[in-house]
Amino acid sequence: MVLKQITALVFAVLSVNATIAISTHRTDDPLTTIALAAPDGSIKANFIAWGATTTNLWVKDKHGSFRDILLGFDNHSLYQTQEDGHPYFAPVIGRYANRIRNGTFTIPISKNASGPGQKYQIPENAADATLHGGIVGYDARPWTTLKQSSNSVTFSLVDPDGDQGFPGTVTTEVTYTLDVKSTWKIHMHSVATEPTPIMLTNHHYFNLEAYQESQDLNSHFIQIDASRFVATNGELLPNGTLTSVEGTTLDFRKAKSLGEAINNTVCGTGCSGFDNDWVYDTPNSNKPGLSLWSTNSGIKLDVTTNQIATQVYSCNALFFPGIIPVIPRKVDQGGPDEVYENQSCVALEQQSIIDAINNPEFGVNQIYGPNRPYTWETTYTFSVLN
Repeated sequence: MVLKQITALVFAVLSVNATIAISTHRTDDPLTTIALAAPDGSIKANFIAWGATTTNLWVKDKHGSFRDILLGFDNHSLYQTQEDGHPYFAPVIGRYANRIRNGTFTIPISKNASGPGQKYQIPENAADATLHGGIVGYDARPWTTLKQSSNSVTFSLVDPDGDQGFPGTVTTEVTYTLDVKSTWKIHMHSVATEPTPIMLTNHHYFNLEAYQESQDLNSHFIQIDASRFVATNGELLPNGTLTSVEGTTLDFRKAKSLGEAINNTVCGTGCSGFDNDWVYDTPNSNKPGLSLWSTNSGIKLDVTTNQIATQVYSCNALFFPGIIPVIPRKVDQGGPDEVYENQSCVALEQQSIIDAINNPEFGVNQIYGPNRPYTWETTYTFSVLN
Protein backbone atom coordinates (compact mmCIF):
# COMPACT_ATOMS: atom_id res chain seq x y z
CA MET A 1 0.00 0.00 0.00
CA VAL A 2 2.90 2.33 0.78
CA LEU A 3 4.33 1.56 -2.67
CA LYS A 4 0.96 2.51 -4.18
CA GLN A 5 1.03 5.83 -2.34
CA ILE A 6 4.63 6.57 -3.35
CA THR A 7 3.99 5.65 -7.00
CA ALA A 8 1.04 8.06 -7.09
CA LEU A 9 3.26 10.72 -5.53
CA VAL A 10 6.00 10.25 -8.15
CA PHE A 11 3.40 10.48 -10.93
CA ALA A 12 2.19 13.73 -9.40
CA VAL A 13 5.76 15.09 -9.36
CA LEU A 14 6.13 14.44 -13.09
CA SER A 15 2.78 16.11 -13.70
CA VAL A 16 3.87 19.14 -11.67
CA ASN A 17 6.99 19.53 -13.79
CA ALA A 18 5.00 19.36 -17.03
CA THR A 19 2.38 21.82 -15.83
CA ILE A 20 4.96 24.29 -14.52
CA ALA A 21 6.58 24.40 -17.96
CA ILE A 22 3.39 25.86 -19.50
CA SER A 23 2.27 27.96 -16.52
CA THR A 24 0.99 31.43 -17.34
CA HIS A 25 1.75 32.76 -13.84
CA ARG A 26 4.35 35.56 -13.88
CA THR A 27 6.32 37.43 -11.22
CA ASP A 28 9.86 38.66 -10.58
CA ASP A 29 12.48 35.95 -10.08
CA PRO A 30 10.72 33.75 -7.50
CA LEU A 31 13.99 32.14 -6.39
CA THR A 32 15.64 35.33 -5.12
CA THR A 33 16.45 35.11 -1.43
CA ILE A 34 14.65 37.51 0.90
CA ALA A 35 16.58 37.70 4.17
CA LEU A 36 14.87 38.84 7.38
CA ALA A 37 15.94 39.24 10.99
CA ALA A 38 14.14 40.15 14.19
CA PRO A 39 14.79 43.67 15.55
CA ASP A 40 16.78 42.20 18.44
CA GLY A 41 18.63 39.71 16.21
CA SER A 42 17.25 36.73 18.10
CA ILE A 43 15.89 34.91 15.03
CA LYS A 44 16.74 35.01 11.31
CA ALA A 45 15.08 33.51 8.24
CA ASN A 46 15.27 33.39 4.44
CA PHE A 47 12.31 33.20 2.07
CA ILE A 48 11.61 32.89 -1.65
CA ALA A 49 8.47 33.82 -3.57
CA TRP A 50 8.19 30.36 -5.11
CA GLY A 51 5.49 28.74 -3.01
CA ALA A 52 5.94 31.56 -0.45
CA THR A 53 8.58 29.19 0.91
CA THR A 54 10.77 29.48 3.99
CA THR A 55 14.21 28.21 2.98
CA ASN A 56 16.11 28.75 6.23
CA LEU A 57 15.31 29.46 9.87
CA TRP A 58 18.06 30.20 12.38
CA VAL A 59 17.48 30.23 16.14
CA LYS A 60 19.93 30.05 19.03
CA ASP A 61 20.75 26.83 20.88
CA LYS A 62 21.73 26.37 24.53
CA HIS A 63 25.27 27.50 23.71
CA GLY A 64 24.08 30.75 22.12
CA SER A 65 24.96 29.57 18.60
CA PHE A 66 22.57 29.85 15.66
CA ARG A 67 21.29 26.67 14.02
CA ASP A 68 19.23 26.35 10.82
CA ILE A 69 16.42 24.08 12.02
CA LEU A 70 14.36 23.79 8.79
CA LEU A 71 14.90 21.15 6.12
CA GLY A 72 15.23 22.41 2.57
CA PHE A 73 17.39 22.84 -0.52
CA ASP A 74 20.53 24.96 -0.85
CA ASN A 75 19.88 24.89 -4.61
CA HIS A 76 16.66 26.89 -4.87
CA SER A 77 15.85 25.55 -8.34
CA LEU A 78 14.97 22.25 -6.68
CA TYR A 79 11.97 23.94 -5.07
CA GLN A 80 10.62 24.39 -8.61
CA THR A 81 11.42 21.04 -10.14
CA GLN A 82 10.68 18.99 -7.01
CA GLU A 83 12.73 16.20 -8.55
CA ASP A 84 13.43 14.68 -5.16
CA GLY A 85 10.05 13.14 -4.41
CA HIS A 86 8.09 16.37 -3.91
CA PRO A 87 8.73 16.68 -0.16
CA TYR A 88 6.84 20.00 0.20
CA PHE A 89 9.75 21.66 1.98
CA ALA A 90 8.27 24.67 3.86
CA PRO A 91 5.83 26.28 1.38
CA VAL A 92 2.25 27.45 1.79
CA ILE A 93 -0.10 24.55 1.02
CA GLY A 94 -3.44 25.26 -0.66
CA ARG A 95 -6.13 25.72 -1.86
CA TYR A 96 -6.96 22.74 0.35
CA ALA A 97 -4.26 21.13 2.49
CA ASN A 98 -4.02 17.44 3.31
CA ARG A 99 -6.36 14.96 1.62
CA ILE A 100 -9.69 15.06 -0.22
CA ARG A 101 -11.24 11.61 -0.60
CA ASN A 102 -11.38 10.58 -4.28
CA GLY A 103 -10.66 14.22 -5.17
CA THR A 104 -14.38 15.01 -4.98
CA PHE A 105 -16.72 17.15 -2.89
CA THR A 106 -20.08 18.85 -3.22
CA ILE A 107 -21.35 22.30 -2.30
CA PRO A 108 -23.30 22.17 -0.02
CA ILE A 109 -21.05 19.49 1.46
CA SER A 110 -22.25 15.90 1.82
CA LYS A 111 -20.91 12.57 3.04
CA ASN A 112 -18.24 11.48 0.55
CA ALA A 113 -19.73 13.75 -2.13
CA SER A 114 -22.94 11.70 -2.22
CA GLY A 115 -25.38 14.61 -1.88
CA PRO A 116 -27.43 16.50 -4.48
CA GLY A 117 -25.23 19.62 -4.54
CA GLN A 118 -22.88 20.66 -7.33
CA LYS A 119 -20.09 18.07 -7.52
CA TYR A 120 -16.47 19.03 -8.15
CA GLN A 121 -13.55 16.84 -9.23
CA ILE A 122 -9.97 17.70 -8.30
CA PRO A 123 -7.04 15.75 -9.84
CA GLU A 124 -5.95 12.84 -7.67
CA ASN A 125 -2.23 12.86 -6.89
CA ALA A 126 -2.18 10.39 -3.98
CA ALA A 127 -3.78 7.04 -3.24
CA ASP A 128 -7.55 7.51 -3.70
CA ALA A 129 -7.21 11.19 -2.89
CA THR A 130 -6.14 14.69 -3.79
CA LEU A 131 -3.15 15.73 -1.68
CA HIS A 132 -2.21 19.34 -0.81
CA GLY A 133 -4.36 21.11 -3.37
CA GLY A 134 -3.86 18.99 -6.47
CA ILE A 135 -1.15 18.52 -9.07
CA VAL A 136 -0.22 22.22 -9.03
CA GLY A 137 -0.93 23.46 -5.53
CA TYR A 138 0.07 26.76 -3.97
CA ASP A 139 3.50 25.27 -3.22
CA ALA A 140 4.24 24.96 -6.95
CA ARG A 141 3.41 28.49 -8.06
CA PRO A 142 5.27 31.81 -8.07
CA TRP A 143 3.81 34.26 -5.59
CA THR A 144 4.13 38.02 -5.87
CA THR A 145 6.16 39.90 -3.28
CA LEU A 146 3.83 42.69 -2.16
CA LYS A 147 5.99 44.36 0.47
CA GLN A 148 8.94 43.74 2.71
CA SER A 149 10.94 45.31 5.52
CA SER A 150 13.93 44.22 7.54
CA ASN A 151 11.82 41.80 9.59
CA SER A 152 8.65 41.14 7.53
CA VAL A 153 7.57 40.08 4.04
CA THR A 154 4.15 39.69 2.42
CA PHE A 155 3.49 37.44 -0.57
CA SER A 156 0.26 37.23 -2.58
CA LEU A 157 -1.27 34.72 -4.98
CA VAL A 158 -4.33 34.84 -7.22
CA ASP A 159 -5.75 31.34 -7.72
CA PRO A 160 -8.09 31.49 -10.75
CA ASP A 161 -11.59 30.07 -10.92
CA GLY A 162 -11.42 26.46 -12.10
CA ASP A 163 -7.73 25.92 -11.38
CA GLN A 164 -7.31 22.29 -10.28
CA GLY A 165 -11.11 22.06 -10.54
CA PHE A 166 -11.92 24.33 -7.59
CA PRO A 167 -14.75 26.88 -7.97
CA GLY A 168 -14.17 30.61 -7.60
CA THR A 169 -11.12 32.84 -7.72
CA VAL A 170 -9.22 32.98 -4.42
CA THR A 171 -6.79 35.76 -3.55
CA THR A 172 -4.42 34.89 -0.71
CA GLU A 173 -1.83 36.90 1.18
CA VAL A 174 0.72 35.49 3.62
CA THR A 175 2.82 37.67 5.91
CA TYR A 176 5.88 36.34 7.70
CA THR A 177 7.15 38.50 10.58
CA LEU A 178 10.19 37.95 12.81
CA ASP A 179 9.76 39.61 16.19
CA VAL A 180 11.75 40.07 19.37
CA LYS A 181 12.43 37.19 21.76
CA SER A 182 12.79 34.63 18.96
CA THR A 183 9.19 34.95 17.77
CA TRP A 184 7.95 34.07 14.27
CA LYS A 185 4.42 35.17 13.35
CA ILE A 186 2.59 33.93 10.25
CA HIS A 187 -0.69 35.44 9.04
CA MET A 188 -2.64 34.18 6.01
CA HIS A 189 -5.82 35.70 4.62
CA SER A 190 -7.92 34.50 1.68
CA VAL A 191 -10.96 35.95 -0.08
CA ALA A 192 -13.00 33.96 -2.60
CA THR A 193 -15.35 35.22 -5.30
CA GLU A 194 -17.79 32.34 -4.73
CA PRO A 195 -18.28 29.50 -2.24
CA THR A 196 -15.26 27.19 -2.24
CA PRO A 197 -13.35 25.00 0.22
CA ILE A 198 -10.22 26.57 1.72
CA MET A 199 -7.80 24.99 4.17
CA LEU A 200 -4.27 26.36 4.16
CA THR A 201 -1.19 25.37 6.12
CA ASN A 202 2.56 25.85 6.23
CA HIS A 203 4.57 22.68 5.66
CA HIS A 204 7.70 23.24 7.74
CA TYR A 205 9.95 20.28 8.51
CA PHE A 206 11.83 20.76 11.78
CA ASN A 207 14.94 19.19 13.20
CA LEU A 208 15.73 21.23 16.30
CA GLU A 209 19.27 19.89 16.38
CA ALA A 210 20.05 20.88 12.77
CA TYR A 211 21.43 17.32 12.55
CA GLN A 212 24.44 18.20 14.70
CA GLU A 213 23.93 15.51 17.35
CA SER A 214 21.83 12.77 15.73
CA GLN A 215 19.75 11.62 12.76
CA ASP A 216 16.75 10.44 14.75
CA LEU A 217 14.02 11.97 16.90
CA ASN A 218 14.84 10.22 20.17
CA SER A 219 15.92 13.47 21.81
CA HIS A 220 12.95 15.40 20.42
CA PHE A 221 10.12 15.61 22.93
CA ILE A 222 6.60 16.71 22.04
CA GLN A 223 3.51 17.71 24.00
CA ILE A 224 0.11 18.21 22.32
CA ASP A 225 -2.97 19.68 24.01
CA ALA A 226 -5.30 17.18 22.38
CA SER A 227 -7.40 14.35 23.77
CA ARG A 228 -8.80 13.35 20.34
CA PHE A 229 -7.43 12.56 16.90
CA VAL A 230 -9.00 12.03 13.48
CA ALA A 231 -9.47 8.31 12.84
CA THR A 232 -8.52 7.23 9.31
CA ASN A 233 -8.33 4.23 7.04
CA GLY A 234 -5.11 2.77 5.64
CA GLU A 235 -4.88 5.54 3.05
CA LEU A 236 -5.03 8.20 5.80
CA LEU A 237 -8.56 9.24 4.82
CA PRO A 238 -10.97 10.06 7.69
CA ASN A 239 -13.73 7.60 8.53
CA GLY A 240 -15.85 10.33 10.11
CA THR A 241 -14.98 9.75 13.76
CA LEU A 242 -12.84 11.52 16.33
CA THR A 243 -11.14 8.99 18.61
CA SER A 244 -9.77 9.38 22.12
CA VAL A 245 -5.99 9.28 22.50
CA GLU A 246 -6.43 7.60 25.91
CA GLY A 247 -4.37 4.42 26.05
CA THR A 248 -2.82 4.94 22.60
CA THR A 249 0.61 5.95 21.34
CA LEU A 250 -1.02 9.17 20.17
CA ASP A 251 -1.46 10.42 23.73
CA PHE A 252 0.98 13.32 24.01
CA ARG A 253 -0.93 15.26 26.64
CA LYS A 254 2.13 14.61 28.75
CA ALA A 255 5.43 15.10 26.96
CA LYS A 256 7.35 12.10 25.69
CA SER A 257 10.05 11.28 23.17
CA LEU A 258 8.79 11.43 19.61
CA GLY A 259 11.46 9.06 18.35
CA GLU A 260 10.93 6.41 21.00
CA ALA A 261 7.19 6.31 20.22
CA ILE A 262 7.53 6.09 16.42
CA ASN A 263 7.57 2.30 16.12
CA ASN A 264 4.43 1.86 18.22
CA THR A 265 1.99 3.65 15.94
CA VAL A 266 0.48 3.36 12.48
CA CYS A 267 0.64 6.07 9.80
CA GLY A 268 -1.16 4.07 7.11
CA THR A 269 -1.17 0.55 5.72
CA GLY A 270 2.32 -0.94 5.79
CA CYS A 271 3.85 2.17 7.34
CA SER A 272 5.32 3.10 10.71
CA GLY A 273 5.59 6.54 12.23
CA PHE A 274 3.28 9.49 12.78
CA ASP A 275 1.08 11.09 10.14
CA ASN A 276 -1.96 12.02 12.20
CA ASP A 277 -4.33 14.93 12.79
CA TRP A 278 -4.83 15.87 16.44
CA VAL A 279 -7.80 18.07 17.43
CA TYR A 280 -6.84 20.68 20.02
CA ASP A 281 -8.76 20.68 23.31
CA THR A 282 -8.59 24.48 23.61
CA PRO A 283 -8.23 25.86 20.07
CA ASN A 284 -7.58 29.53 19.39
CA SER A 285 -5.99 29.88 22.81
CA ASN A 286 -3.15 32.08 23.98
CA LYS A 287 -1.45 29.05 25.49
CA PRO A 288 0.59 26.70 23.29
CA GLY A 289 -1.37 23.92 21.64
CA LEU A 290 1.85 22.11 20.86
CA SER A 291 5.40 22.22 22.19
CA LEU A 292 8.48 20.55 20.71
CA TRP A 293 12.01 20.56 22.11
CA SER A 294 15.37 18.86 21.82
CA THR A 295 17.31 17.91 24.91
CA ASN A 296 20.47 17.89 22.80
CA SER A 297 20.34 21.42 21.37
CA GLY A 298 18.20 22.87 24.14
CA ILE A 299 15.96 24.53 21.55
CA LYS A 300 12.26 24.62 22.40
CA LEU A 301 9.36 25.56 20.11
CA ASP A 302 5.91 26.61 21.39
CA VAL A 303 3.07 26.84 18.87
CA THR A 304 -0.04 28.97 19.32
CA THR A 305 -2.62 29.09 16.54
CA ASN A 306 -6.21 29.93 15.62
CA GLN A 307 -6.51 26.56 13.89
CA ILE A 308 -8.43 23.72 15.53
CA ALA A 309 -6.07 20.87 14.69
CA THR A 310 -2.49 19.96 13.90
CA GLN A 311 -1.10 17.34 11.54
CA VAL A 312 2.16 15.86 12.83
CA TYR A 313 4.24 13.97 10.26
CA SER A 314 7.45 12.22 11.29
CA CYS A 315 9.09 12.30 7.84
CA ASN A 316 8.34 8.65 7.16
CA ALA A 317 9.01 8.69 3.40
CA LEU A 318 11.58 11.34 2.51
CA PHE A 319 13.15 8.67 0.31
CA PHE A 320 12.21 5.22 -0.95
CA PRO A 321 14.81 2.92 -2.55
CA GLY A 322 14.41 2.74 -6.31
CA ILE A 323 11.56 5.26 -6.39
CA ILE A 324 12.37 8.41 -4.41
CA PRO A 325 16.09 9.29 -4.34
CA VAL A 326 17.85 10.51 -1.24
CA ILE A 327 17.87 14.26 -0.59
CA PRO A 328 21.21 15.87 0.33
CA ARG A 329 21.14 17.96 3.46
CA LYS A 330 21.82 21.68 3.40
CA VAL A 331 25.43 22.66 4.04
CA ASP A 332 24.48 24.16 7.41
CA GLN A 333 23.13 20.72 8.37
CA GLY A 334 26.15 18.66 7.32
CA GLY A 335 25.41 18.34 3.60
CA PRO A 336 25.71 17.70 0.80
CA ASP A 337 27.53 14.45 1.59
CA GLU A 338 25.03 13.63 4.33
CA VAL A 339 21.35 13.08 3.44
CA TYR A 340 17.96 13.52 5.10
CA GLU A 341 17.07 10.18 6.65
CA ASN A 342 13.51 8.98 7.07
CA GLN A 343 12.06 9.74 10.51
CA SER A 344 14.79 12.29 11.24
CA CYS A 345 12.49 15.32 11.29
CA VAL A 346 8.93 16.35 12.03
CA ALA A 347 6.41 18.47 10.13
CA LEU A 348 3.96 20.46 12.24
CA GLU A 349 0.98 21.52 10.10
CA GLN A 350 -1.54 23.81 11.79
CA GLN A 351 -4.87 23.28 10.05
CA SER A 352 -8.50 22.29 10.37
CA ILE A 353 -9.84 18.72 10.33
CA ILE A 354 -8.84 16.58 7.35
CA ASP A 355 -11.44 16.25 4.60
CA ALA A 356 -14.24 17.80 6.65
CA ILE A 357 -15.78 18.76 3.29
CA ASN A 358 -16.64 15.06 2.89
CA ASN A 359 -17.53 14.45 6.53
CA PRO A 360 -20.40 16.71 7.67
CA GLU A 361 -20.51 14.86 10.99
CA PHE A 362 -17.37 16.75 12.06
CA GLY A 363 -19.47 19.91 12.16
CA VAL A 364 -16.71 22.06 10.63
CA ASN A 365 -17.55 24.62 7.95
CA GLN A 366 -14.65 24.82 5.49
CA ILE A 367 -16.60 26.60 2.73
CA TYR A 368 -15.62 30.26 2.32
CA GLY A 369 -16.85 32.98 -0.02
CA PRO A 370 -17.25 36.73 -0.63
CA ASN A 371 -18.92 37.29 2.74
CA ARG A 372 -16.79 34.82 4.67
CA PRO A 373 -13.03 35.35 4.32
CA TYR A 374 -10.52 32.78 5.54
CA THR A 375 -7.88 33.62 8.16
CA TRP A 376 -4.97 31.49 9.40
CA GLU A 377 -2.69 32.69 12.20
CA THR A 378 0.14 30.89 13.93
CA THR A 379 2.97 32.03 16.19
CA TYR A 380 6.16 30.05 16.72
CA THR A 381 8.01 31.09 19.88
CA PHE A 382 11.51 29.72 20.40
CA SER A 383 13.37 29.54 23.69
CA VAL A 384 16.14 27.59 25.39
CA LEU A 385 15.49 24.86 27.95
CA ASN A 386 16.47 25.68 31.51
